[in-house]
This record gives sequence, structure tokens and C-alpha cells, in this order.
Amino acid sequence: MRPAGVAARRRTIAQAGGSTAWDGVLPTATLLSEWPTGEKAPTEYWLTSLPADTPLRHLARLAKMRWRIEHDYREMKHGLGLDHFEGRTWRGWHHHATLVTAAHAFCTLRRLDPKATAPA
Repeated sequence: MRPAGVAARRRTIAQAGGSTAWDGVLPTATLLSEWPTGEKAPTEYWLTSLPADTPLRHLARLAKMRWRIEHDYREMKHGLGLDHFEGRTWRGWHHHATLVTAAHAFCTLRRLDPKATAPA
């Protein structure tokens, strides 16, 4: 959902680069921009290669999902100890990362559970 007063706009553009064997045709991409009311220019931009008929609301949701991912990573790193691993083995790292991920999933489910009692 967009905050009130924020418009999302979509433009189809040609994107340079891509495959190594260039066939002379540039692939198309969609430029999504966020232009808050009262601003002289857009404040945020995203490029996507999703189909042009993808609903604007879906594109905006995917673009804003980055914040949620960064928030979860910060929570796993600082709150659950993802950055505390001091081992030397690949197996040890996977064990540590798996336990941190399981703890994060547990905390998320607890937070979203409507029956969970809140401390007084």
C-alpha cells in the first residue's frame, strides 16, 4: 500500500547490456518511480524486467519489499546473533545460520500470533 499523496509511475525503456551475443535488439525494461505530492521530481527509482502488464500495485509492493528484507537481516544480525559466528568450518556456519533462521521464524510467528499475550 502506498502512503497518501504518493504517486507511482511506470515507463517502458530499453535496457543496454544483457547476453554476450547481441542480436541488435535491446531488451525492454520497466522504470518504476515514486513521486511524492509536492516534490519537484521523483524521489525513488526501480528497474524491472517483469512483463509490462504486471499491475502497478504489485510492482510497487515488490519494490518496497527491500525495506522488509533489510529489517529482517538487521534483526537476525543484531538481535539473534547471526554475526556472532566464530567457527572455521562450512558445516559449522550452516548449523549456526540454520539455528538463527529458525529463531527468526519463531519470533516472527510469535509476533504475528493474535493469541499471544503481551507483557504488562
